[in-house]
Amino acid sequence: MTIPEFIATLPSDRQELMSSLHQTIIANDPKVEYSIKPMMGKDMIMYEEGNYMKYALASVKSHMSLHCLPMYMNAQLHAKYEPLLPGAKFQKGCINFTDAEAIPAAIVSALVTDCSPINLPAMLEARKKKK
Repeated sequence: MTIPEFIATLPSDRQELMSSLHQTIIANDPKVEYSIKPMMGKDMIMYEEGNYMKYALASVKSHMSLHCLPMYMNAQLHAKYEPLLPGAKFQKGCINFTDAEAIPAAIVSALVTDCSPINLPAMLEARKKKK
């Protein structure tokens, strides 16, 4: 399934926002490759660097989510963006939201721009070697 096909399966009130977020991610982190993959029992748009998930976009019954592994691994990123998105619900590595007002494109663009230089494969491989 292509990204446009996947987005077309979402509720109509979510399609424009999810498409916009997808475009924002690929424009601000050109190193990621994207496809539809299952995660946590749900198909999502998965953005991978190397063989590692860096971001994912999901749509579930009550909300949408932006999963962001660099934010999960970097408390400073989490602390920087949580107050900038007061209409969203932050978890350790994801941001849950219900509409575009809760997750403005300019802030997502800044978040992805901050995450883009993080070499996720190198960071995760270094963690494996420490164990």
